[in-house]
Amino acid sequence: MLNLINKEFKLCVHPTNFVFLFFAALLLVPNYPYEVVFFFSSLSMFFYCLTSRENNDLQFTCSLPVKKGNIPIARIFTSAVFQVVLIIFCLLTSIIKCSLFPAEMIINQAGISANFALVGNGAIMLGIFNLIFFPRYFKNPDRIGTTFVLSSAVLFIMVIIFIVLRWAMPMYSEVLNGPNAENTLSKVIYLLIGLMLYAVMTYASCKLSVKNFLKVDL
Repeated sequence: MLNLINKEFKLCVHPTNFVFLFFAALLLVPNYPYEVVFFFSSLSMFFYCLTSRENNDLQFTCSLPVKKGNIPIARIFTSAVFQVVLIIFCLLTSIIKCSLFPAEMIINQAGISANFALVGNGAIMLGIFNLIFFPRYFKNPDRIGTTFVLSSAVLFIMVIIFIVLRWAMPMYSEVLNGPNAENTLSKVIYLLIGLMLYAVMTYASCKLSVKNFLKVDL
């Protein structure tokens, strides 16, 4: 498994996997729908798998003396590493913004503020992406475009839902919105729930992807 993961990092990852990590800096932009930052992470996963398809990487990997069921796990684990790093970068950016920026620049008119709760939203979005994208991708690796379109559509629906909740639901607009220093415990609990859901959905994605990939004849 470690050799497969090493192969993924050295031969398969796309430059956007690294570049889009720094899009966490968009959390410093005033009045921006910050959940879009997590969409860019999913876009980098599309380029990652698209490059793999164009290089016939799955066929090559299946010819190696490895268990076929470990191939999806290695790819999803590699993707999860980039996703977790993005989550950490967003957490750090939110702490910096809430610590250094004036209050009027922290409040976001285009959605929830850049705080712990926002990162919880992002973790949920990434988990949902993993649960939809990877099982469909490993069911039919050649049809990655339609798989990504479906996954992206769901993510943008999630962005719209979170924006609506920011204005329509008191818990989001009054408790989870604003600087980290306000209602800190509630924001941290929400973040932990988001991370837990991300872990559960990513684990389920691994199980479904392995099941689907074992049926694929390459």
